[in-house]
Amino acid sequence: TFPENDHSYIVVDAFDKGSYVKILPEQNRIIGYTTRNSGGVPENFKNYFVIEFDKPFTYKASVADGVLSENKVEQEAGHAGAVIGFKTRKGEVVHARVASSFIGFEQADRNLKELGNDNLETLVQKGQDAWNKVLGRIDVEGGTLDQYRTFYSCLYRSLLFPRAFYELDEAGNPIHYSPYNGQVLPGYMYTDTGFWDTFRCLFPFLNLMYPSVNRQIQEGLVNTYKESGFFPEWASPGHRGCMIGNNSASVLADAYLKGVKVEDVQTLYEGLISGTKSVHPEVSSTGRLGYEYYNKLGYVPYDVKINENTARTLEYAYNDWCIYRMAKELNRPKKEQKLFAERAMNYRNVFDKESKLMRGRNQDGQFQSPFSPLKWGDAFTEGNSWHYSWSVFHDPQGLIDLMGGKESFVEMLDSVFIVPPLFDDSYYGQVIHEIREMTVMNMGNYAHGNQPIQHMIYLYNYAGEPWKAQYWLRQVMNRMYTAGPDGYCGDEDNGQTSAWYVFSALGFYPVCPGTDEYVLGAPLFRKATLHFENGKSLTIDAPDNSPENMYIESLKVNGVDYSRNYLTHGDLLNGGTLRFDMGSQPNMKRGTQPEDYPYSFSRE
Repeated sequence: TFPENDHSYIVVDAFDKGSYVKILPEQNRIIGYTTRNSGGVPENFKNYFVIEFDKPFTYKASVADGVLSENKVEQEAGHAGAVIGFKTRKGEVVHARVASSFIGFEQADRNLKELGNDNLETLVQKGQDAWNKVLGRIDVEGGTLDQYRTFYSCLYRSLLFPRAFYELDEAGNPIHYSPYNGQVLPGYMYTDTGFWDTFRCLFPFLNLMYPSVNRQIQEGLVNTYKESGFFPEWASPGHRGCMIGNNSASVLADAYLKGVKVEDVQTLYEGLISGTKSVHPEVSSTGRLGYEYYNKLGYVPYDVKINENTARTLEYAYNDWCIYRMAKELNRPKKEQKLFAERAMNYRNVFDKESKLMRGRNQDGQFQSPFSPLKWGDAFTEGNSWHYSWSVFHDPQGLIDLMGGKESFVEMLDSVFIVPPLFDDSYYGQVIHEIREMTVMNMGNYAHGNQPIQHMIYLYNYAGEPWKAQYWLRQVMNRMYTAGPDGYCGDEDNGQTSAWYVFSALGFYPVCPGTDEYVLGAPLFRKATLHFENGKSLTIDAPDNSPENMYIESLKVNGVDYSRNYLTHGDLLNGGTLRFDMGSQPNMKRGTQPEDYPYSFSRE
């Protein structure tokens, strides 16, 4: 919106590090591209743009590396830009319609047509309606205004990543510029997500509530393998060297086993196997760094100059269990199934009986020494042994056995909150923000601001003391998430920490992606309704819920008493009603029997 002026200008900056602009006065347009990026792209990467104005230009100039040239309509430079001008009346509104493409100018023009003839106000309304439709898949009632704000903010953030990187061709079919090989290819592509964070509950959340979108994402993952020889572990937009693990195995297996199936499952499985015996030649966090040691010794040694080795061992073991589940589902040879079933138990190789915690182990079989469970990094990733020792998602019963039985296991869980928020930051040489967040939140050594420990509270359910999970989950939801500007306890990380809140507020959580189980906590709201893509709805009723009434006295599933500490994917998708009777005192008789415990591989 301009004042009355003979010279009202708009400047288009196409960025530094290589750019191009062209003014097309007869079309009231500026087109151009930028090659500005922070890595993860091939040599021919360009982001093409088209800007169309609804008013003729009375002035035009272009800029190359700081030099302005009037009436010159085209520039290619290290830093290009354009300036256009109009004669305007007071309060006159000039509209710029903008579209971009990673494929080319023609495609950017095609993308511009998505706007149709809608004006700004109509587009704003359409955007609002689209978000309301997406966020409206879950209705919560019977909470405070701040709880609603927190819940829907977390739901919103859960759905921002990964981002669509595909475009639609003339026939409406998906095509994409590959950030892996620089070609334009058919099919879906998504990017900007790190599986080390999001395998835990963000992707299970998409499988439950938005499976049609996640099916596109899964097809995009298969395309990534076809185009680069690897599934991504951290895509931004191509393979990036960030974090650890081979958790694409979890993301792919969980989706497929929950019915979110790609067309080419043979290629999917081939990629899973390939990732267990290779590492990307340029990006060491893609594939499995240290796979040679892991496949031979059953762990990644502490003393072979591979950092965060014990964390890698724990995640590879869980990833192997995911591959075992896929091998079983696809009826692969028994020998193949057995290999991955055996490797799934490799977590035992880094368990130290003396401390009852996970610990770095040298190539000769000796545990590294000296050992401080409070040391962040080193053998672990953005956490210490108190945080990472629980990373046996697929076999909590096996971990219980290693720790000496249920009582000892519960004592160790309790200790996480009892050990003061002390730390050893010598590996990093400074207090990283994840450490600072743990100390500020002051819940012992529980570090919810980062991902490794986020499932830990739910493990009380595997040892027959679910009321402790109910208590601590409510503490975390109330103390570590608020509606204020400082209301977030740590890393968002592509929706994972937000999805944790969404699941936990509903009353259950996918501790082990790759199973069909959601482990119970306790709902935060008096009522929640989930509207599934299959047309069915699930109502979660907890009419007596309150700040004091945080414990489950009893649970009825569709009117039938239910004592188990988990619900299944099928239970939820079939719809119906979960009726929670909540009270102010723990019910120490519910969920205490072994048949009530969630899945553990040792009990299979």
